[in-house]
Amino acid sequence: MHSGNRLKISLVAAAVALALTVGCTLKTPGGDVAATVDGEKIYRADLEGYFQRQTAGATEPLSEEQATGLRLSILETLIDNQILIHQAGKLGLLATDDEVDRELKKTQAPYNDKDFEQMLKQRNLSMDDFKREIRRSLTTQKVLNREVTSKINISEQDISAYYNQHRAEFNVIEPRYHLARILVAASANAQGLDASLDANKVHNEAEARKKIDDVLGKLEAGADFSSLAMTYSEDGATAANGGDMGIVPESSLQAALKRTDPATRENILKLKPGQYTPVMRMNDPAGFQIVKLISVEPAGLRELSDQRVQQDIRKQLQDRREQLLKTAYFEVMRSQAKIRNYYAEQVLASNGSGH
Repeated sequence: MHSGNRLKISLVAAAVALALTVGCTLKTPGGDVAATVDGEKIYRADLEGYFQRQTAGATEPLSEEQATGLRLSILETLIDNQILIHQAGKLGLLATDDEVDRELKKTQAPYNDKDFEQMLKQRNLSMDDFKREIRRSLTTQKVLNREVTSKINISEQDISAYYNQHRAEFNVIEPRYHLARILVAASANAQGLDASLDANKVHNEAEARKKIDDVLGKLEAGADFSSLAMTYSEDGATAANGGDMGIVPESSLQAALKRTDPATRENILKLKPGQYTPVMRMNDPAGFQIVKLISVEPAGLRELSDQRVQQDIRKQLQDRREQLLKTAYFEVMRSQAKIRNYYAEQVLASNGSGH
């Protein structure tokens, strides 16, 4: 073959190889790396782990667009966390082993060993994974406390001005009740229950009654209501928050209680703050519950001199200002960091599929 032809063929082959290489790079930028932050890698496997944990137990599968959007959102959070961890290193605020161990013990407190292992299994986490999450959370919180929260000052003048501008908010037209509950189902298929508790759900009324009686015994022995709710309650909407059902007006409470018998209504409405009911039968879902009255707020105008009013206003203003400053802080930190989001590049290159 003529040497000129061989050279042309070689150049063509090289060009094809280069095109294929570039094509593969565009298709899967970063390979197993989802993003980098100042040279630190965030791996696709970690992103996928968070995605799987967030979607576990979903009643319906996500569409391709929803799944890609969720992954992008999760990755944005991971990037922000990495920025904070990098900043923590500069400020000497990385969480220590002692801090991690203390937080781990606090988290484990409401559980026995078997239940805690079950919780980790349900979240698809090893103990090492869980401790890494604690370390990450403590570290990022320490940075935000130093850089943002500690610099916020809500003055008495701020509180007074807010009260005068929003006086109608503090005119309570009817009593309001703050309740919590521990629920045990008498049916494994009862609606509204925590789907992650399948292994612990009871399957008949006798077992349900025994479980709720055991909980009542622990309460009467001095155990903390919220800790027991986190460990034993099967109400998926409230268990993680210590059984907290929120604050409801008396009219809403009465309407909800119409579905129960008069004894149940009487048991709840006669409670004093801090007290809880005896075991009460439920029909929807079938089972038993114990309800605690956390506090009750009477009707009428709440004056600025009321410490609860001042605390509520201070918290509102603190939360608003903190959210504003955190948003600004992250924008500044992102602008200073060297970030490359390979997964976002892949989504763009694949026209939104994320593959």
